[in-house]
Amino acid sequence: MLKLNLDLRSRALKIKLAVFDVDGVMTDGGMIYDENGLSYKIFNAKDGQGIAMLMKSGIKTAIITAKESNSVKARFEDLGMTKLYMGQKNKTVAMQEMLKEFDLDYSQVAYMGDDLPDIAVLREAGLASCPSDAVSEVKEICHFISSKRGGRGAVRELTDLIYKTQAKNR
Repeated sequence: MLKLNLDLRSRALKIKLAVFDVDGVMTDGGMIYDENGLSYKIFNAKDGQGIAMLMKSGIKTAIITAKESNSVKARFEDLGMTKLYMGQKNKTVAMQEMLKEFDLDYSQVAYMGDDLPDIAVLREAGLASCPSDAVSEVKEICHFISSKRGGRGAVRELTDLIYKTQAKNR
């Protein structure tokens, strides 16, 4: 496991909701289109297992993405995640809804994003995180930068950090 500094460990202990962007976080950001214009995404099975472990331990999980996608909806349903927000150009609106619904504050939220539309939420999140290939503006404000790229284990690295930190304190 990663060697955690005290601040990161303290942040991970508070998490009750883990929220993920899709393109560049849960996927590598690549887009595959077929001859009919349908798009497809490739998700990482190990990332999914990490999300499942968080949910088993009682942590709510959510996706907030700017695009509408049947692939994302299918992945959300396959994992049995808590909330799905698609077509969200302003991700703060979706976050505010979840905070109110679950009676949480930002200090209890881990958010993983990789690009400029994620910055507003990352600035507020108790545990702001990103894949190693996130844009520099995102990396500058994150508490945790995964050693893995988006769609290549970054989500799993974050979920392991939260899950293992909290498991040690049960």
